[in-house]
Amino acid sequence: MNKESGKSYTVKEATFKLMQYCAYRDRSQKEVEDKLVEMRMIPVAREEIIIKLMQENFLNEERFARSFVRGKFRIKKWGRYKIKQELKLREISSPIIKLAMTEINETEYRNTLYTLAEKKLNLLSETDIYKLKKKLSDHLLRKGYESALVFQTVDEITG
Repeated sequence: MNKESGKSYTVKEATFKLMQYCAYRDRSQKEVEDKLVEMRMIPVAREEIIIKLMQENFLNEERFARSFVRGKFRIKKWGRYKIKQELKLREISSPIIKLAMTEINETEYRNTLYTLAEKKLNLLSETDIYKLKKKLSDHLLRKGYESALVFQTVDEITG
């Protein structure tokens, strides 16, 4: 039975609904499982539906992870560390995370970090160089960039 409408689904109806759900955008297996739990499907039916979605390529963890990495890096400008943490929260396996991280071009990654640092530096009105470096570093670390790269970049742009 569905919470909001009181409707119960057959395996066929639920499969079709989940195919639409996965076709809208790439989903992780955990998102699909959560959706099936929300639809109050029994474990045997959930497993059957997930297998069907995988066989018909509606559900593909590697494709989801690669798409997630590209999106979070290019659109939200997240660093590798934050992206990896988010993928782990979505229960993506380490080998798939490692594969997906290859979507990030090293040159583009460093240029993005540098651009983010310069942009933030222009917004800060701190006069003390140490406080300035700390604020800038903290901002970049929160975005998920590796500390060694952050400190190197901060040193470069603050002179």
